[in-house]
Amino acid sequence: MSRGFAARGFGNVVANFLSMLSAWNDARVTRRELNRLSDRELADIGVCRGDIERIARGL
Repeated sequence: MSRGFAARGFGNVVANFLSMLSAWNDARVTRRELNRLSDRELADIGVCRGDIERIARGL
């Protein structure tokens, strides 16, 4: 029984790691794409360069 618990615990660690990795990559892609836009394009969507990091982090 304890071995099954340990396996589930390890599975949770792996799942959490993969979730964090996915969130990091999503933020990276969002940051990259927004930084590719001109200031005018950002203004058209109501964003300034100072907002990019906050938006990428989903805050």
